[in-house]
Amino acid sequence: MPNQTLHLTGFSFAELFQHQGLYRLDEKFLHELKAINASLYADLMAYRDDSREFSAIEVSELLLAVAPILEDFLIELFNIQDAALKTQTQTLGQNPVSAFKKFFVLRRAKKELQKLDQFPAFSELNNWLNEKISESSLHTSDHELGTSLLATQYMAHPEKFTLEIEKLTQWCVHALATPDAKHIVKNWTSFRIPERLDYQHLVSIDAKEYRYRDGFALTDPRFNSREAQDEVNYCIYCHDHDGDFCSKGFPVKKNDPSLGFKKNPLDVTLTGCPLEEKISEMNILKRDGFTIAALAMVMVDNPMCPATGHRICNDCMKACIYQKQEPVNVPQIETRVLVDVLNLPWGVEIYDLLTRFNPLRKKQWIMKPYNGSKIMIAGMGPAGFTLAHHLLLEGFAVVGFDGLKIEPLPEKYVQEPIYDFASLKESLDSRLMAGFGGVAEYGITVRWDKNFLKLIYISLMRRPYFQVFGSTRFGGTVKINDAWELGFDHFVIAVGAGLPKALPIPGSLAPGMRQANDFLMALQLGNAAKNDSLTNLQVRLPAVIIGGGLTGVDTATEIQAYYITQVEKTLSRYEKLVSVLGENNIREKMDVVSREILDEFISHGKAVRAERERANRASVKPNFIKLIHQWGGVSIIYRRTMQESPAYINNHEELAKALEEGVFYLESLQPIRAELNAFGFVETLICHKKIKIDENTWETSLDEIRIPARAILVATGTKPNIAYEFEHRGTFARVGSQYQHFEEIDGELSLAHGVANNKDPLFGPFTSYHNHDKRVSLIGDTHPVFHGSVVKAIASGLRTYPKIVEILKNKLNYSADVSEYLHFREHMREIFSSKIPK
Repeated sequence: MPNQTLHLTGFSFAELFQHQGLYRLDEKFLHELKAINASLYADLMAYRDDSREFSAIEVSELLLAVAPILEDFLIELFNIQDAALKTQTQTLGQNPVSAFKKFFVLRRAKKELQKLDQFPAFSELNNWLNEKISESSLHTSDHELGTSLLATQYMAHPEKFTLEIEKLTQWCVHALATPDAKHIVKNWTSFRIPERLDYQHLVSIDAKEYRYRDGFALTDPRFNSREAQDEVNYCIYCHDHDGDFCSKGFPVKKNDPSLGFKKNPLDVTLTGCPLEEKISEMNILKRDGFTIAALAMVMVDNPMCPATGHRICNDCMKACIYQKQEPVNVPQIETRVLVDVLNLPWGVEIYDLLTRFNPLRKKQWIMKPYNGSKIMIAGMGPAGFTLAHHLLLEGFAVVGFDGLKIEPLPEKYVQEPIYDFASLKESLDSRLMAGFGGVAEYGITVRWDKNFLKLIYISLMRRPYFQVFGSTRFGGTVKINDAWELGFDHFVIAVGAGLPKALPIPGSLAPGMRQANDFLMALQLGNAAKNDSLTNLQVRLPAVIIGGGLTGVDTATEIQAYYITQVEKTLSRYEKLVSVLGENNIREKMDVVSREILDEFISHGKAVRAERERANRASVKPNFIKLIHQWGGVSIIYRRTMQESPAYINNHEELAKALEEGVFYLESLQPIRAELNAFGFVETLICHKKIKIDENTWETSLDEIRIPARAILVATGTKPNIAYEFEHRGTFARVGSQYQHFEEIDGELSLAHGVANNKDPLFGPFTSYHNHDKRVSLIGDTHPVFHGSVVKAIASGLRTYPKIVEILKNKLNYSADVSEYLHFREHMREIFSSKIPK
């Protein structure tokens, strides 16, 4: 059993949550850096204090030189030398696979495919390869690694192994082209060849292999170490010539940024990572086995990285230098870097410390002391919690609140160091919704590991000047003027896009019609999918989702999974009730419609039970897709082609994975009405077929297409949540369905004109609210520049905090009385905490 008592070298655990302790930690690091490399120390200090101008390339070189030293410093601080060495060895151990792939598979074998008929038979070459591996000292059960290590020996001395290199190349040619050989390397990373991009065929309509899903556990386990390291080695590392477009955006002309960014064939502007994360630098560090250093590099610009990465964002991939073939899968690498650190002893604490102390940052390398000012944030989604983090680093006291419930964390996570990330993890199909994280908690499905949210929640709750309260509605429980009366100096609106767009067709309010985002919210917030939940969320098949965005795609996959759970629960509970009350006593109390639905669910529940029994006997996964299809299936319909849908344009991977789960896709259909059955429930969706005449012209056919639908879910987009203005007219200036946004210049608000993208420095984070020195900011989906994705919401927090600091700079007092804050904190707890009177 490993020692799970934290022994920090020279520090106590509590010290690392206070400014003075972090200051001393930074001083110790700088002292060690100076002793190792005085010139590097001088450069870092000049970088911090702006005493010398650094080019982008010089910044990269500086941080890449400092990062490994920071890794060694943290390894010593946490006393994890053995575990860190093991992780580094495991990471470096994957590089031979990538080297084998580059030299033998991509450079040689691909070019020799036309000579296949001139080569010896595969069986002969395969016997030769197995003998060579056996004769060597490369004893491993991992055939791919053994082959790769042999290949690296040959590559190291090409003049000595000319014949062997030729034979191994021939073996690789067979592995690319011959069925028996392809079967052997089917799961080898080294034989996954980047494919050319056909932007009009990024998604295969006919899924060749279904992914059999069962329930609500994590549906995507992410890349393993080898797969991620393969992507690391696929990167060209463009930062050394300022060509890292994945981070900075793909310019129309490299030396003339005024021309803006290029667009890809889908008309997507290639702005790159909204956070300008140092991706190329991260990849180099990970390639060389410096995993902690790689995470520190990520966290220079993205300390909230648990909320980004795989299955969350892909702006970096779209702007990758590889535009004609598959890009580097940066999100997978980023998440692997995070996970590899979290899997170290005290990995959670290393991540958490890097949110408050990171010498690689030009700003906010340590948390500042309390500055006497207080800020209230409405909305604890990605935008809200990111801004809270940055404001806390600047010394502000922050109170966040959310309209939805937020469960308190176990006190031990806040007070005690966490040895093992695994101790925090919960299966997604059984975890209690904590509520923290807004859309990241309720709006994202189990394609993404929500255990990552807990890292951010823990990190914020450990800050001495942070509080958060749930079940507190902006505009109801809390109004703008309330914030000033309570002593706050600034107010931030981060309430997201919460107003759905209605579908103005006949029958749209009938039973069976539902807003897609309401379904996702009820499914997750109400825990309807859990076996012990009494939440009633009734869905029937066939189901149709109207809308081509990612909300529609998520809804389609979750309905399929939920339907199986629903009918199983219904059957099980019905059988228990019958055993106690008798069947007649139950059924005679039900109306005709209820009996019809009950009989349908019981029949389907029995089919699900039979399929489980069949799969169990055959030791395979149950095939619920076949049953779902028999019952009418789940279909997405969109008014244009799939290629023109927001899901395809923004993240085609999600659409492809939905089709792999058996979802149908019907394109070029315009819903005109919902037809109801004799009981007033939806039964059929009536659509008109739309015909594309040319690139910009569509005509609507008058022929009616009837789609069976017992459930219709509307996912036609959402609007920014500006409900406050409806309830309190005249508070904020609006432009249509959005708040107008402003810059503050010399104490006056100036309209933010012509904002091109989320990297525009004059994006305008302030509302029109102008009450003496009081201002109100808007961030995230509420802001027209940052709407549409989690990573843009996070970027809004990163880009807004300096502007808030600027307008409040004359109020900041870093010698403020902490006892005054403690009184304020207790007052906040009193007025926002619910109590049950005795």
